[in-house]
Amino acid sequence: MKKIGRLDKPDNYGSAKMFDNPILERFSRTHIMVPITMFFTISSVSLFYGVTTTEIKFATGLLVLFIGIISFTFVEYMMHKYFFHMERDTPTKDKLQYSVHGVHHDYPKDKDRLAMPPFVSAFYSLVFYLVFKLIMGAYVLYFLPGFLIGYSAYLGVHYIVHAYQPPKNFLKVLWVNHAIHHYKNPDVAFGVSSPLWDYILGTMPKNEK
Repeated sequence: MKKIGRLDKPDNYGSAKMFDNPILERFSRTHIMVPITMFFTISSVSLFYGVTTTEIKFATGLLVLFIGIISFTFVEYMMHKYFFHMERDTPTKDKLQYSVHGVHHDYPKDKDRLAMPPFVSAFYSLVFYLVFKLIMGAYVLYFLPGFLIGYSAYLGVHYIVHAYQPPKNFLKVLWVNHAIHHYKNPDVAFGVSSPLWDYILGTMPKNEK
């Protein structure tokens, strides 16, 4: 198995100490509902302004919102594959990769580190808004909520596949794929909230199940 973290095998019961400073260590952890609540609040405010301050038809806005959700699933896939799993060929890249993702592969059941800290999530939201506004103008008020709803879905799915047993229905594939990614082959199943881009780009697990 290709090593993404630093342990010889994943530790399902432990938790990494990332900082010697207790304040920094505490702020490196977050309950999963903190960023999800933050994203839904931002999305609600954005939609309110989209409806009340623009002339964009609501049906068009909903279409843009849906495009935002799908767009996030693509960003999720690409970030996971090319950033979170970057080649650690320099000390700086090694430290960065471990801090943002390698630690999760070492301690996959650590529930406090299944999402970025709130201040990082808030910064991401601001950057997303500024970039999307530059690209699409007023449509950002519908696209950003879709994108953040997609982000929230990713966080929620990522949490439950690590915290709970898989259901006995069609959603079980999300648990199976992510387990394969963590415990058998980290070079497949990069989509967490959806296997869509794994199907399209050829990284669905084949013989690992």
